Amino acid sequence: MIPRYSLPEMAELWSDEVRYATWLEIELLAVEAWSQLGRVPADVARTVRERAPMVSADFVRAVSEREAVTDHDVAAFVDVVQEAIGHPEGSWVHYGLTSYDVVDTALSARLVKSTDLLVEASTSLVAALKSRALEERHTAMVGRTHGMYAEPITFGAKLALWCLQADRDRRRLLAARRAVAVGKLSGAVGAYGTIDPEVEARVCSRLGLQPVPATQVIARDRHAEYLWACASVGAGVEAFATEVRHLQRSEVGEVHEPFAKGQKGSSAMPHKRNPVICERLTGLGRLLRGYLGAGLEDVALWHERDISHSSVERVALPDASHLAYYSLRKMATVVEGLEVDARRMAENLERSHGLVFSQPVLLALVGSGLDRDTAYRIVQRNAMAAWSQGKDLRTMLEADPDVVLEAEVLDEAFDLERSLRHTGRIFEQLEAVE
Repeated sequence: MIPRYSLPEMAELWSDEVRYATWLEIELLAVEAWSQLGRVPADVARTVRERAPMVSADFVRAVSEREAVTDHDVAAFVDVVQEAIGHPEGSWVHYGLTSYDVVDTALSARLVKSTDLLVEASTSLVAALKSRALEERHTAMVGRTHGMYAEPITFGAKLALWCLQADRDRRRLLAARRAVAVGKLSGAVGAYGTIDPEVEARVCSRLGLQPVPATQVIARDRHAEYLWACASVGAGVEAFATEVRHLQRSEVGEVHEPFAKGQKGSSAMPHKRNPVICERLTGLGRLLRGYLGAGLEDVALWHERDISHSSVERVALPDASHLAYYSLRKMATVVEGLEVDARRMAENLERSHGLVFSQPVLLALVGSGLDRDTAYRIVQRNAMAAWSQGKDLRTMLEADPDVVLEAEVLDEAFDLERSLRHTGRIFEQLEAVE
């Protein structure tokens, strides 16, 4: 992942040092498990642990140099580790294992930690959305459908719905964590031909993973589920970011993403304040969906395994983890620093010339005894005229001889508070979100 979208904690997790350190720990745990089962002498297992190399930049470089000869990363890794430990003790490293016993189990361990970071970031976004939703609970604004004025809502209700969606994404991440928190040390085709199942059980237990039946590899639908959770996070963040972008448009101007002191919106036009963060997050959502497609392609492998998934996963899994994490963290900062212009929201409500109350008027006419189509045509005719002439809908209706409604009935139809009286139902669900 390019540094621009890489945050330190996730970058460290997906570094070569952590990858090899995890491989090494699995190899050491396997030797110790064999020792506990009586296959490897106890003093040998202790020596293997004591002489195990420190995984550093020098170690990574040594493996890379060895891989230039072996053209096999795990074989190169094992060679370097065995050389560091020395003969004969080092010969017990990788005993009975196949490459993907180590690679897949280590990958699962890192995916679990990656998901923990994602859940933590998701929780921060949920908390930010809930806090801002409660803060803006009574801030009235125009609701829009198809990009057009519809009926009144509150900005708090909009944020509350975002919060509920972000919470669903968090639960998807937790489900993905369960799917990938598995390991396998069952040999070349998963039949335990060269390894005792108890070794698998002991190693996985130490890593906090659940042993699962497998071929030479863990089934890739689990990894696709992880990528689905990342893509869902990206889609959710993109949905929120897209709304902010629309509401920040010059002709709307109801909310603005944070704009730091000294920031420039354009190299050419000093007046510009572009929603660049939200535009960036929209783009990252597209990338995340692409990685999901690649992950789904990896589910179908030949027989007990082939290697077609490997090159995909070396890019897709770390990059998706980076982008989902970055998106969650960045969206939380947007929500926390979002500038809400309640005055502009009120002005835009006023600019509708009362059109946002057309349905209550329609229902009042139906209630007065008119058939629905007749009532609809009356309101539609007046609404079109009000908009084209820049006049108030209520004034137009009061002058229309076909509208026989008492003043108090029209008062109720054009009452903003009446339109918003049930938005509290959304916040009832919000109370359960932690």
